[in-house]
Amino acid sequence: MTRHDMRHQGEAMLRTLFGSAAQPAGLANLLTEAAYGGIWTRPGLALPDRLICSIAALGVGPRPRALRRHIGAGLEHGLGAEAIREILVQASLYSGFSAAEETLPLAGEVFAERGIQFPADPPEEVSLEVLDQRGAALMAQLHGSRASEGYASPDNPVTGELYPAAIRYGYGEIWSRPGLEHRQRALVAVAAFTALRLPEQVAKFGRSALNVGLNRTQVIEAIIQTAPLTGFPPALNALGAIGAAFAA
Repeated sequence: MTRHDMRHQGEAMLRTLFGSAAQPAGLANLLTEAAYGGIWTRPGLALPDRLICSIAALGVGPRPRALRRHIGAGLEHGLGAEAIREILVQASLYSGFSAAEETLPLAGEVFAERGIQFPADPPEEVSLEVLDQRGAALMAQLHGSRASEGYASPDNPVTGELYPAAIRYGYGEIWSRPGLEHRQRALVAVAAFTALRLPEQVAKFGRSALNVGLNRTQVIEAIIQTAPLTGFPPALNALGAIGAAFAA
């Protein structure tokens, strides 16, 4: 394939996603060739899954202009409003709920432009004890024996000041909400942690993604998908970490 072929392929992908192949002055053909021709068209990960990764990576920033475009593209290519809400909520678990205070209203604007009502919040009627039990069970399903290693060790007196709340609200609440399957939530985690430059967490959740329906190729592609959005160096660091984790 020539550079011209890649640019042509990238322009087609841009039109598919956003209805136009226009790009900002100054980037020459970097978007059409390297990003949309070279990465978005790679095999191994379906377009809706690439959009999940993209929205998650942009949501932890957040980068509102790019995020707005990708939310719109998500609505056009298989992601419902509830799924997009959940991507942004889960991403904010990792980057801070203050991110959701910006990204969720932006998503609401995109929904309203398309005549889509913002989805109602899911019910929150279970007790704290049930949240804790549900969170511990899901964490064990996802991570297996690694669920109690490192900062997750239940006998660590320092991390134990915070980690029970992460189990309760991360796994017991957010990961258990409707709108996304667990395999999709694993994509959100891998992409968000890559964008946040947290390769240790990428390695942990990348391995655990294999327990909820993803394969190694899909995990690797989820990391690669973030490169043109939030940087090649963090993606390369994450690929190094997941490569070592898979080898182990």
